[in-house]
Amino acid sequence: MKSGLMSLFRGSTTERKQNVWVASLFAGLGVMSILSMARIFAHAPDLTSSGTFGGAIGLATPVAMAGIAGLVSERAGVVNIGLQGMMVLGTWGGGYFGWHYGPWGALLGGAAFGALGGALHALNTIQFGVDHAISGVAINLLAPGVTRFLSSIFFQGVDGGSLTDSPPVGNLGKLTMPFLAGGRIGSFSTPDFFGYLEKHQIFLISDVSGLCGGFLRDIASETVLLLSIVPLTAFVLWRTPFGLRLRASGEKPSAADSLGVNVVGIRWVALVISGAIAGLGGAWLVINIGKYQQGQEGLRGFLGLAAVIFGNWKPFGVFLGALLFQFTESLRMQLGDNPSRGFVFAVAIGLALFGLFQLFRKSKRSSLILVSISLLLLVYIVNVVRVDDKLSSTFPFLITLLVLVFSSSRLRPPASIGLPWSRGKDS
Repeated sequence: MKSGLMSLFRGSTTERKQNVWVASLFAGLGVMSILSMARIFAHAPDLTSSGTFGGAIGLATPVAMAGIAGLVSERAGVVNIGLQGMMVLGTWGGGYFGWHYGPWGALLGGAAFGALGGALHALNTIQFGVDHAISGVAINLLAPGVTRFLSSIFFQGVDGGSLTDSPPVGNLGKLTMPFLAGGRIGSFSTPDFFGYLEKHQIFLISDVSGLCGGFLRDIASETVLLLSIVPLTAFVLWRTPFGLRLRASGEKPSAADSLGVNVVGIRWVALVISGAIAGLGGAWLVINIGKYQQGQEGLRGFLGLAAVIFGNWKPFGVFLGALLFQFTESLRMQLGDNPSRGFVFAVAIGLALFGLFQLFRKSKRSSLILVSISLLLLVYIVNVVRVDDKLSSTFPFLITLLVLVFSSSRLRPPASIGLPWSRGKDS
């Protein structure tokens, strides 16, 4: 049966995969080079500091969890617009169980409540045949009301709690890698290799050191735990029989069914797992600030949905998308009320290079739009002393929009995503 399922996919050769990794490496070095030039041009060391990258990694974690949740669901063929609502349920579950059982209880409670949202989506779409988008929107609308009602019962009137807040939850502490980032071994403080390179402000080397330091210095334990789900998801989807069946259910469910795959069961499992992962993203938010707060999820569920598209329905692509979307927010937090001219310069140069790439692909209209935006930004930063913080606050959304628009031509979603299916029906 496995060989039959494999025939449903056009697998990439080993040589193609190696080419993708090489291209990704050069693209990453190109991005870091642009940021390095911008740092030097604007005298803005915070642009590529370990604090900025570390903040971006933390902020990207709940977005990445929402993205991985959407990936699992959509790889099985079910559109999951309800990620936002599942994160809302996860935040409340994390607040309630974290209050009683600490941060580990918050993670389990968030996953459990998120899974309930996933099960509701499965019931609507798989059992009752409700349109996937309608079901997702309904969950997004329902979840805030449900959590507020639960808060009125369990949190209101309790010491430290209210209608919109839970009592304190606690956290799992932070980790720092010895020798590479200055972590401690017992009472012995080890050298900080990446910190040393970062302080010397060497072109590219210090910037890459800042990135590595962001991953290895003062990183929250729950961040490490949740981000391990990214490679785990990649392994399960592409290296296990269950992952093969799940992907087959999203590509050609009728063919998978003819080969003995329980498509309905697989989709149910995928949606419950999807909800649980989104709920873990919500629980991370609770642990990060030490309590549940109404509305703390912001728009991260929708950003996660955008990360799925940016990442072309692949786990590491989803994480990179989440990191890209949250980098600008982390930089704003580092700089406070003093937005960086260097970052605006980096955005302008990046857009210009992307425009040249579009021209190389013979997309003249896209190239003209991107280069025009780049020139406007360059003219702006040359003629102002201080960047307007309102402008910098739009960059996360601007970058998200531009990336989705201009990467649409390379996207390859699952073939049967969002299509209704029942056993015996060809699709």
